[in-house]
Amino acid sequence: MAFPYKKMDEADFAYIRSVTAPDRVMVGDEIASEYYHDEMPNYGTFPPELYVEVVDKYEISKIMAYCNGKNIPVVVRGAGTGLAGGSNCKYGGVMLSIMRMNKIDPVDHKNQTITCQPGALLLDVQAAASAEGLFYPPDPGEKTATIGGNVITNAGGMKAVRYGLTRDFVRCIEAVLPDGSIERFSSNVVKNTTGYDIKDLVIGSEGTLCILTEVTLKLLPAPNCTCTLVMPFHSLEECADMVPKVLELPFVPTAIEFLERELIDIVERNLNKPLPVKEGEAVLIVMYDASSQSELDAAVEAAAEAALENGAIDCAIANTPERAASVWEVRGGILEGMKADSVSQEECDVVVPRSKIAQYVKDAKRIALSHGIRVEPCGHCGDGNIHTELLRGPEMTDEEWESATHACLVELYALSKELGGQLSGEHGIGNGRLEYLKEFVGPRMIKLYKAVKLAFDENLILNPGKIVEFNE
Repeated sequence: MAFPYKKMDEADFAYIRSVTAPDRVMVGDEIASEYYHDEMPNYGTFPPELYVEVVDKYEISKIMAYCNGKNIPVVVRGAGTGLAGGSNCKYGGVMLSIMRMNKIDPVDHKNQTITCQPGALLLDVQAAASAEGLFYPPDPGEKTATIGGNVITNAGGMKAVRYGLTRDFVRCIEAVLPDGSIERFSSNVVKNTTGYDIKDLVIGSEGTLCILTEVTLKLLPAPNCTCTLVMPFHSLEECADMVPKVLELPFVPTAIEFLERELIDIVERNLNKPLPVKEGEAVLIVMYDASSQSELDAAVEAAAEAALENGAIDCAIANTPERAASVWEVRGGILEGMKADSVSQEECDVVVPRSKIAQYVKDAKRIALSHGIRVEPCGHCGDGNIHTELLRGPEMTDEEWESATHACLVELYALSKELGGQLSGEHGIGNGRLEYLKEFVGPRMIKLYKAVKLAFDENLILNPGKIVEFNE
């Protein structure tokens, strides 16, 4: 077993400097505290013993081979935008930054793909595809996240309803394994039934199995037309009931989101971003993409008619980029607005069947209230991914907040399981949700997770203490 891990010494520091460069290595107090955590510091702030910025796969290979032999843990960090405590150095060791590995190759038009290194930012990959008349659809809220981070968390986002998750756009992966070997999983082909699909296993593995060094992504023709509709309803139940009606139409929506009025008011009050539609206690936001204006017009007309027939107060059509932006800026400002409106936050990132959205939200509010916590659910209701935002008021002490959120999360995850859902829809397990996973999936599944981890990383040095723990 790997425990206890080796405490790094001057010889270890000297080796890492020798295979990289001294100006890209920091140790001890030289390491900025921002590297101790991701966007959710409450999931743990753990200082690494050494921080290194790598520039290619060969440096990674040498570092991993050395650390594997010396029993030194390694955690990979991208832009640090995660929300599950997945990129903190829980057991010290090496923090390996891939941010300098940000090359994006020219678009391959024949295969409609783009190949990039893991440190390339999502927004830059999207821009590179757009400049060539193509489209990279996965669109999680944080556009400054790295592609590598998107892949190892299988990021989703608002457009998953029509286009799917990151997994659906990964053709092949090059990676360094914990022993330093460099492997490729699949290739730039549309179909592959050659052995176990290791590529899909690596996607979403949260940096616990290998280190991505290159990824090839599928692109699509860019949609020519787009339109956003805002449908206000008298209640959340009516709003949620509209979701299957939208999905039954002969036009596939790009995104379906819901917001309650209280959350809309929080964004306007704290960020000065008002939603143009003032009516309703809850609104459904629906986006359509199309290849022609006539196709888009037909989709918008059908959706508007269905909304009014099913209890919508109105159906506002944001048919210009400026109008659409004013709507999506409100949706995009939720996390920032809640941070400004509360002392601290906790999020329960469950996914439930679409038919259970209204029931989950209603019960989640009851559960949170019973523990004295304010809750603001919102989410990607096209795929049932509900972000249950728990907000701390100024009157709660640290002990009261910690106790209440823990009790609340236990009940919320149990509710999700009861409704046929899952513990996490897109943020992953990391360190923040680890304690809840075993109860949710059961001991047999945990045994399988551990077997997978050991198959890749027999010395347990890569991002230890995430998804599964071996020192229990």
